[in-house]
Order: sequence, then C-alpha cells, then structure tokens
Amino acid sequence: MSQIDWIVLGLTLLLIIGFGLYKSKTSRDLDGYFLGNRTMPWYLVLLSIMGTQASAITFLSVPGQAFDDGMRFVQYYFGVPLAMIAISIFFVPIYHRLKVITAYEYLEQRFDRKTRSFISIIFLVSRGLSTGISIYAPAIILSSLLGWNIYWTNIFMGGLVIVYTVSGGARAVAYTQQLQLLIIFIGMFAAAYMVVHLLPDGIGFVDALKVGGKLGRLNVITSGVTENGFQWSDRYNIWNGIIGGGFLALSYFGADQSQVGRYLTARSLSESRIGLLLNGVVKVPMQFAILLIGVLVFVYYQVNPAPIFFNKAVSTKAIDVNEKASLDSIENSFVLKSATQSALVQQYLSNTTDSNVIASMRANQQAMSADKKAYKAVLKKAAPAADTNDTNYVFLRFVVDHLPHGLVGLLIAVIFLAGWGSIAAALNALSGSTICDLHPVFSKRKLNSEQEYRLSKWYTFGWGLFCIVVAQFANNMGSLVEAVNVLGSIFYGVLLGIFLLAFFFPQVKGTAAFWSAVITQGAIFLLFWKSSIGFLWLNVIGALGLVVLGLVLEASKSRKFKV
Repeated sequence: MSQIDWIVLGLTLLLIIGFGLYKSKTSRDLDGYFLGNRTMPWYLVLLSIMGTQASAITFLSVPGQAFDDGMRFVQYYFGVPLAMIAISIFFVPIYHRLKVITAYEYLEQRFDRKTRSFISIIFLVSRGLSTGISIYAPAIILSSLLGWNIYWTNIFMGGLVIVYTVSGGARAVAYTQQLQLLIIFIGMFAAAYMVVHLLPDGIGFVDALKVGGKLGRLNVITSGVTENGFQWSDRYNIWNGIIGGGFLALSYFGADQSQVGRYLTARSLSESRIGLLLNGVVKVPMQFAILLIGVLVFVYYQVNPAPIFFNKAVSTKAIDVNEKASLDSIENSFVLKSATQSALVQQYLSNTTDSNVIASMRANQQAMSADKKAYKAVLKKAAPAADTNDTNYVFLRFVVDHLPHGLVGLLIAVIFLAGWGSIAAALNALSGSTICDLHPVFSKRKLNSEQEYRLSKWYTFGWGLFCIVVAQFANNMGSLVEAVNVLGSIFYGVLLGIFLLAFFFPQVKGTAAFWSAVITQGAIFLLFWKSSIGFLWLNVIGALGLVVLGLVLEASKSRKFKV
C-alpha cells in the first residue's frame, strides 16, 4: 500500500476508536453497560443489528464466495424476513415485558436454573468460537499485506477492538457501528463502481452481467434437485435457504445474546420491532449487492490477466526447485488460457447469440479452473501447512492490485471496521451472559451495582483474550463465511428449540427441557460428524428434534408418575 493508503487507514481506525471512547458514558450498572440504559432510537437499533451481523467475513469472504460459486449463496438469507416477523411477534414482547438483560434469564423463570445455565454455556461456546474467527478475518489482511506473523497480527487486531468495548459497553458499540456502516457503504459502493470502470472500453455493467450469467455466476435461484432427486448435501438452494436459513435466523436474532442485546437497547417495544423488521427488508438486497461485487470481479478477470492463486503470502514462499518448476508450468498454461478467455469474451459480446463461442468460453473457463485446482494441489504438497483455499483473498487481491491510492486504504479500513463492529457486539454479549447467567451460579457473594459494572469490564477483557486465542487456530478453514455459518448451525438448532418449547408448550417443565437440550445437542454433534447433510438443515433438525423430545420426555414423566 502507498503512504496515502496508510494515512487513510490509520485516520479511519483512530476516528472509530476515539468516537467509541467519546460515546462510552453510561450509568455504572449492568443495564447501562450492556443495554445502554434502553435509550436507543429505532435507527440506531437497525444499524447496530446490521453492524453486528455484517462482520469482516462478510466483506472479505462473500465476494470470493461469488467469484468461486456464483450468487446462490444469497439464498441462505431468504428466510431472514420471515424470521424477523416471527421474532417481532413472539420473542420481543416477552423480553421487553420481563426487562431481561439476557435472553437466558427468561429460561430460568420458565424452566429452571440448570436449563438457563446449559443454554447460556452453548451460547458462550458458539459465540466465543465464531468471534475468534471474526478476529482472524481482518488479521489475515495485515498479515498478507505486510508479511507479518499471523499470530501477532491476531493479537494486534483483537487488542484494538477490546479497548473501546471494555470502556464503553453497549452504548459505544451502537454508536461506533453507526459510523462504521456509513464508511462501509461508501467504500463498497466505490469498489463496485471501480470494478465496472476498470473494465475494457466497450464493456459496461450490463455486458458484465451477460458474461457472468453465461459462465454460471448469476445462479441466484437453485432448486437443489438433480437427475438423482433432491440433494440434501447441497449447501445452498432455495429450500434450505428459506427453511434452514429461516430457522438459523430465528435462532440468531431470537436466542443469540449478541443480537438480542442489540434490540433490547431500544427505548420501546415498537422501536425494537421497527429495527428488526427493517433489517429483514434490507438484509437480502445488501448481501445480493456484496455478492454481485464478487461476480463483477470474476468478470474483470475474464477480460484481464488473472492470478492463478490469490494469496501472495503463500504462493511466494520458498519451495523446492522441482515443485517450483511444476507450479511455473501450470501457471504458464493458465496464463495462456486467460488470454484466450479474454478474446472469447470479446467475441461473445460482439455476437451474444453465437452458441459455439459460448460453449468455447465455458469450456475454457473449466480448463482454467482445472489449472487452478492442479496448482493448489502442487502447492499443498510443497507446503502442507499452507492455506491453499484462496477464496478469502480474491477481493483483497483485486483491491490492492487495481484500485487507486487512497481508495485501497479506505476499503482495507472497511474490512477492519466491519470486523470490529461484530467483534465488539459479541464481546459485550459474552460478558453480559457470563455476569448475568453463570456468575451467580458459581459465586454466592452478593455484588452491588458498581462491583457488577467493574466485573463486567473484566469479563469483557477476558473474553477478548479467549477470542484472540481461538483466532490463532482459525487458519486452514476455507471460506470463512461458510465456516462461521457451519459453526453456528451446530449450536443454533438447540438454542432455538429451547425457546420454542418455552413459548408454545407450557406443559413441558424444567427437567424435560434440560435433558431434551442435552440429548439433542449430542445428536447434532454426531449428525454433523457422521453425515454429509447440508449444514443449514442442522438448524431445523435441532430445533424441531428438541421440541419433540421435550414433549416425549414430559409425557413419559407424567405417565410414570400416574402409574
């Protein structure tokens, strides 16, 4: 990066840290630290919800996901609007009426303490692990750009965001997310404009869409049905998007404290609902736009020289002479095919009805993909510990190689800020659940408001350290956006199921609820380990399986008592 890029990046990050510290003043109690004294208007609630879910992984990995696999990932979000409606009707009124700080407080009132503790532990484990991955995502940017050691970079990245999160709590998180999203949207709009602007003369936005469509990257709707029937292992199709993605969204926004804590900061029930419902309206278009940037980058590399591998930090490592020769040979073949592809695309755009050109364009693209696969195989053999999945580096490499000075610094800042927004909210939620849900179980000492406030800051700091440790083991996970969603799906079915049991089946009591949660979580672990089912279905199976098991256990207990 140039000096101006570093200046833009540094000033942007300092602005966010300073703004977060400036907005950190709250009452020195749990309600102030975790919920900002419940004073936030609906638009801040909306921006905080969006900022929490739009992590660095969204802006770093999603364009690469579209580059590799097309637009079908957007179907993953099709269930979000329906989930927002359901949460606004059933979840939010209960949370507001009971004035809870965490969602899991309700579970103790409805069931018992052991159920509350177990579910809060599930949340803490799942959110702690995923936040570690969220720290790793922006850290790989600095590591790749500067050649820094990734482990020290994780510490640097996590340490910066801990500063204002520990100091300001929920209020600092909400206000910094407002400014972060403004900068993020400006940066991503500028990136989309520049991708199209950098295309060769005579190729515009519509032409880029035509090329992307013919090469299979505008696959927005897929059924998951093949000649062999419905493929349950298919990760992204309309059915598991609406059903599986809907259940995942219900759990994430309804039972994950990192999101529940965002809309509980609202000053009224109606403002919580407005924030959630508007999130349902804007979520799908926002993800569509980010994926579309990835498609435009894909088209850019169809008409311009393309890297065979996007992670320079790996491809430039010292490698054995013989394997280096193999890599060079594959790369030379790829370069020739890339030049051929550019000519074919130009020929297609001059005559979009020529089926022979379209077929040749597709066949050459498949041959380029085969070269990339062969290159990665040799690279993996040469450097077994290296991460040879370069999905997360596609957008980053394009930004650094092709965008003008200043804008590069801004877009790197965008990825940092997105990461900070989600990490800060998660640390605040992890601390909140620890002090409210678990601390009273293990400590009988009564604390006053000031002592709880101070201890909450230490818990925030402690969870920050934990997530940094997790980040140190987050390499070689492939597409980070997939990794986070797979991890969530392992736990979210149980999180959602216990709340469905609590809301809609009053006959089920604490013991049946607790054991149904324990058994179902164990079954989900086994199913994930032993089957190839698409991960989104784990949310459906976990939630519905827990409800059914809870009803069966309660009925069995009642029948045994009667006998």
